[in-house]
Amino acid sequence: MTDTKTFTLDDLCTLSDTPKRTVRYYIQIGLVDRPIGETKAAHYQTRHLDQLLKIRQFSDAGISLERIREVLSGEAPPLPPRQRQPGSVEVRSHLLIAPGVELQISPEEAGMSPEQVRALVRAVIKAHQDLQGEKK
Repeated sequence: MTDTKTFTLDDLCTLSDTPKRTVRYYIQIGLVDRPIGETKAAHYQTRHLDQLLKIRQFSDAGISLERIREVLSGEAPPLPPRQRQPGSVEVRSHLLIAPGVELQISPEEAGMSPEQVRALVRAVIKAHQDLQGEKK
C-alpha cells in the first residue's frame, strides 16, 4: 500500500499541533524524516505526521529527545512514571496478609485485573504461611 496523502508544512504543523520551527528542528536532528522535494515544493506524508505524533506522545510523558531518538530507532519504549501533581488522587489497596504484614498495591498502575490481585494475595498468604511453618 502506498502512502499517497501529502501535506504542506502548514498542514503538518496544524495536524500535529507542532510549531514550524520545532518540525524543522526535529528534521535537523534526525527525529523526523526529511520532506519529499525541496524548497516550496517540499511535502510531507502520513509517516511524517506519525513521527511527530509519536514524538509528542513521548515528550508529553517526560521523555528526553535523546531517549525518543533511541526509541524511534527501535529500542523498547520507556514507561516512565507520571509525575504526581498536587491534588491528584491515587487509589491503593491495603491487603492484610497476617498481623503485622500488609500488602499495598495499586492495581491500575500494576496493570492487574481483580482476579490477578486475588491470585497474588493468595500466593503471598501461602508464602507467608510457609515461612511461618519453617520457623516452628
